[in-house]
Amino acid sequence: MSLKIRVPLLICLIILIPLGTWWWLSDLPSLGQQPEIFSGGTSYPASELPFKKVNVGPDPVGLPLITNVQIVDIDGDGQNDVVACDTTRGVISRFKRDGEGTWQEEVLLKDLADPAHATVVDIDADGDQDIIVSILGNLLPDDRVIGRVELYERKGDEYVRHVILDDVRRVADVQPGDFDGDGDLDLAVGIFGYIRGSVLWLENQGDLQFRDHELLNAPGTIHVPVADYDGDGDLDIAAIVTQDEEELWGFENLGKGKFKKRKLWMTVNLDLGGAGLIKVDLDQDGDQDLVLPAGDNLEDLDAYPQPYHGCYWFENKGDWEFESHRISNLGGTYAADVGDLDGDGDLDVVLVSMANDWYDPKSASVVWLENDGNQNFTSWQIANNPIHLTTVAVGDLNGDGQDDIVAGGLNLLKPFQRIGRITAWLNQKEKP
Repeated sequence: MSLKIRVPLLICLIILIPLGTWWWLSDLPSLGQQPEIFSGGTSYPASELPFKKVNVGPDPVGLPLITNVQIVDIDGDGQNDVVACDTTRGVISRFKRDGEGTWQEEVLLKDLADPAHATVVDIDADGDQDIIVSILGNLLPDDRVIGRVELYERKGDEYVRHVILDDVRRVADVQPGDFDGDGDLDLAVGIFGYIRGSVLWLENQGDLQFRDHELLNAPGTIHVPVADYDGDGDLDIAAIVTQDEEELWGFENLGKGKFKKRKLWMTVNLDLGGAGLIKVDLDQDGDQDLVLPAGDNLEDLDAYPQPYHGCYWFENKGDWEFESHRISNLGGTYAADVGDLDGDGDLDVVLVSMANDWYDPKSASVVWLENDGNQNFTSWQIANNPIHLTTVAVGDLNGDGQDDIVAGGLNLLKPFQRIGRITAWLNQKEKP
């Protein structure tokens, strides 16, 4: 066959084969047809433990974007406050409950470029609480060098800003710990980035100066919880990486600022949607376990629940072995926290969802997992309103000695209904 004939024939094949394949695939029921949108929502029996729902602060305006909520006594008055990162307004606020049971908002920090997390800690050991802010720079996917770690030093009634890490990609989390054993607090940093990211530790060199050390080069790091995972007396670091891969990493502290990285777990399901990581001794056996919420599909314009979503407990078996247990199948699980909600002495788990079937009013947005004392969990539905919840904290909000719940809404995706900013559920369990 001559060259004049082969070239046009090759061009025709290049064009016709993809078109023919596309036409043929459209007739296959499993590939060419659109799935039913928002099918498969998750719901559970109504909680037998009663909760009272209240708005924390003013009613929501527009589409609030809350990236983090915490329950913490930030001013040392013995009463827990709610601290929240609001990327819509670029602020970090403290919400204090007054004597009449309403919540007053005070903006602590402003002009922040998409804050992901606020770490409340006395970093300079002067007796008051400073705030370390993880700066994304852009809430949406972005691989530019726009992330920072900003330290706000408490000076009386004011905060003084220091940039302690710059020229990095989107920073998602910062956690404190004395990693080199020199008596001051260093920092673990999770850099999510987008296509590129990393895990760092920042060595405290005094006078609010820090030197960065890379532990892992991988995109999608969300949280870096610090604990003594191997029980040898020093602080280690764990990290969940969720971008190129879905992996759980541990960084064993070898002393003098040296770490050994260990891959603790991975899954072949690259769409699992790991959404965070918390440390907790869930089985109360004396070592630190890990809890992983999984259900992040914010990259989908029409986010809906998947059969592999839920919550995973990684039981610490010793010697850096963690055994995985799936303890919930809540669709779109995005955040978790732990507390003893029913006051029976064991630890229960609270989950919130950002991607359930919101067109079905029965779909759960807040769930608690009742622990029977042997780490067998029963799922109870607390709320289906508001929706799009991506952050949750458990603690005593009203000083009655019982664990309550607070959650924040990240209203990025449709449907834009049942909107919430910051919402609390006060535990109404009758005391004996």
